[in-house]
Amino acid sequence: MMKSPTILAVGGAYIERRGRVAGAFVPAALNPGTMREHVGGAVFNALRYAVRRGVSASLLSVRGGDALGDTVLRAVAEAGIADLSVVFLDRATPSHTMLIDSDGGLIAGLADMVLYELALPKQIRRAKVREAIGSADAVLCDANLPSTALERLAALAAGKPVFALAVSPSKAARLTPVLDLLAMAFMNRHEAGVLAGADIDAGDQGIVDGLRRAGLKSGVITAGDEPVLGFDELSAFSISPPPLQKRTDAAGAGDALAGATIAALRRGLTLREALREGVAAAMLVVERAAFTSASFAEALALVPEARDLA
Repeated sequence: MMKSPTILAVGGAYIERRGRVAGAFVPAALNPGTMREHVGGAVFNALRYAVRRGVSASLLSVRGGDALGDTVLRAVAEAGIADLSVVFLDRATPSHTMLIDSDGGLIAGLADMVLYELALPKQIRRAKVREAIGSADAVLCDANLPSTALERLAALAAGKPVFALAVSPSKAARLTPVLDLLAMAFMNRHEAGVLAGADIDAGDQGIVDGLRRAGLKSGVITAGDEPVLGFDELSAFSISPPPLQKRTDAAGAGDALAGATIAALRRGLTLREALREGVAAAMLVVERAAFTSASFAEALALVPEARDLA
């Protein structure tokens, strides 16, 4: 039997809250609406979809010794991920709270991520982390880590592929010092503009050229319903997502795309083939469909072949 690829992920696994306003938003007033809470984080989201696509995984993160930390612990276990995370009893578990309008547009957000800044760089120095990197086939990280931590992680993983998630435009620049050490980075159009030093309205090839000049060998760029761009050292291409059967909240779709793509790459598929699987996974997330082997195969059958950039 073929051994499953193994991935060590380092980064965010925290509480995500999404409050949706019912009707028109009124500033500085009490607005009726609904609040939903779940465990998220770029690395955690991507990793659990990689696991669903056949990868064995472990996670290094940090959390507080509170009830929210227990919630994160249970979610990691339920996802089938080995938990290497550290608990700080005197700290609060990181969280990300967003307030969105009735159409899904962001009104405001609050990220309580101080624990990552304080603790993750120190955790990467632990002997157990070096051992975990040594036993993994690949490393996955996100820009919730400060640049110094990303540089140390990339150095420890020398000789193994390192995949990175840009997380947000404000944090994407943290990847700049390690771009030339990455096997691949996943980002949206705004994050790509930050890393490429280019305007987001630059053409597809312009964005890709900027990222290559910045040192990135291979990458994936998403843009909502627009075609997904992929590139490596030899070529650049796009894949157009098929029309959706139904639309719900797209939160987590980009992370699912990354996780499924990485899993396919570790199984030996080419980037073009792997990114089709990533697009299929993102479709299932947006449609809130059951993520089974059968539903994935049906979604994949709808994803068109990649097309070279003009």
